[in-house]
Amino acid sequence: MSWQEFVDGQLMIEISPGHRLSGAAIMGLDGYVWAQSEAFPLAKPEEIAAIVKGFSDATELAQHGIFVGGAKYMLIQGEPGQVIRGKKGQSGLTIKKTGSALVIGVYDEPVAPSECNIVVEKLGDYLIEQGI
Repeated sequence: MSWQEFVDGQLMIEISPGHRLSGAAIMGLDGYVWAQSEAFPLAKPEEIAAIVKGFSDATELAQHGIFVGGAKYMLIQGEPGQVIRGKKGQSGLTIKKTGSALVIGVYDEPVAPSECNIVVEKLGDYLIEQGI
């Protein structure tokens, strides 16, 4: 299965009737995009570097926010070394870290944060099980 097929078939699926992520991507820890949905914002290398650093020390993300494609999300929750969750008004994001990649899902209402979490973390856990 190609990386684009993971994005299209695992992340951009209809979660519940009428609910799907607004954007998703899988990228290397170096910020190189492996695959992304059409609507995923263009992330800058320095934004991805800050996110990767935030998995080991979330202080900067907590103080200054999570930036993806220039959009600022407030750090609301996370699991050190595993998951970062952010919120911006009625939208938000979930980022799952694997051994060599980031799985990122962005949502807008009516998608609930928990729906985004489940979709992103499920794929991330699968990739971890595969050694990726």
